[in-house]
Amino acid sequence: MTVDTSQALAEPTGQSSLSTAAARNLASTKKSAPQMQEITSRWLLKMLPWVETQGGTYRVNRRLTYTVGDGRIDFVQDGARVRLIPRELGELAVLRGFDDLAVLTALADRCVQRDFRAGEVLAERGAPAEQIHLIAHGRIRQTSVGQYGDPVAVAVLADGDHFGEHALLDAGASWEATATAETAGTLLTLARADFDAVLASAPELRSHVEHFSAIPQQRQNKHGEAEIAMSAGHTGEAQLPGAFVDYDLNPREYELSIAQTVLRVHTRVADLYNEPMNQTEEQLRLTIEALRERQEHELINNREFGLLHNAAFKQRIQTYSGAPTPDDLDELLCRRRGSRFFLAHPRAIAAIGREFNARGLYPDHVDLGGQQVPAWRGVPILPCNKIPISEENTTSILVMRTGEDRQGVIGLHQTGLAEEYEPGLSVRFMGIDEKAIISYLVTTYFSAAILVPDALGVLENVQIGQRRG
Repeated sequence: MTVDTSQALAEPTGQSSLSTAAARNLASTKKSAPQMQEITSRWLLKMLPWVETQGGTYRVNRRLTYTVGDGRIDFVQDGARVRLIPRELGELAVLRGFDDLAVLTALADRCVQRDFRAGEVLAERGAPAEQIHLIAHGRIRQTSVGQYGDPVAVAVLADGDHFGEHALLDAGASWEATATAETAGTLLTLARADFDAVLASAPELRSHVEHFSAIPQQRQNKHGEAEIAMSAGHTGEAQLPGAFVDYDLNPREYELSIAQTVLRVHTRVADLYNEPMNQTEEQLRLTIEALRERQEHELINNREFGLLHNAAFKQRIQTYSGAPTPDDLDELLCRRRGSRFFLAHPRAIAAIGREFNARGLYPDHVDLGGQQVPAWRGVPILPCNKIPISEENTTSILVMRTGEDRQGVIGLHQTGLAEEYEPGLSVRFMGIDEKAIISYLVTTYFSAAILVPDALGVLENVQIGQRRG
């Protein structure tokens, strides 16, 4: 048999050197540590001063406060019909603490539903006020007249707010501001005549109202706290008033919450695959990162101690136009002293930037630990993606004063835990099971406390959608 070698030599062999796939078998590849997309800046955890909480409970002692009934009212929606939950009438100052369900139900049944449209005037300043309005849904702006005759904004009210409560007890009451609907919505009204009819037939309600009417005679400061009597500017031997500081008999107590998980690592992985990186350490690092992310989420959203749910109702304000404007941020700042920082969702910060740019304004920047962050009036605006965004594309912006010495917002934790890995976080070995899997219990205890109501303010219903055109 004859072989044609010339043809074989003419054909290309294809590969003329060692392939990279084969070469990698002998090479030491440079590797990154395991990456995790969930990790964020967690500014709230960094900025809160953390207070040692022995015994797992922190009690906030305050001066006795007589301010009552400044809460929001919840409703039940049945199709297009809106009903008032009778016990929610206890959020009105005049009915605070009154718990006779039959009487409250009689009052709730006399509330009349009213649907309003955008631009409708619901109350005219100076006109007789003969009913209270309870807002189930929608935005209402209150305006008045300034000293020089120009219109001035008083407040923006939204779901759960109410106005006209003074009309229930004062036959000569008049509207102090004009209320105009900014959006379509629904409210319930309770007329003074209906309130009087129930009052006449319910002796226990009359007794409660008479007691309530006596409360304003107790001297209070502008914050509703029991006033400390004193004299100033007197001459001679004037009789000085006696004084004492009365305390709240039922102070709020914050118990430490918990976040836990069990980390499992197979012994084969821990024994054989620990170079160049320790597998157990990397697994633990990522687990702790996830735990800290959950901790910040709970500090914002937990119904028991989360900041969004525990902000005082008087410290919750509405935006003037929906989008976050410089005026809205100024309104937040003017309600408290020594604001330390704003906290907002990154999309809300983008909306702030758009509104500022539209006005030719540019937020300044401040240095936080070597990092430049945007600020307004010298107060940093920090991102936090744990603040929720509603289906209507709205969110909230928080501002807070921090620290025990400033009567602000503080974080609570306990250090010195058994097998503590980081301050307030422990990693406990739980053993090895029959499948040769090592288990570690990773635990952190935490909470947050608002020492006085004005330490935290919230701008609600912030529209973050980008305007067209």
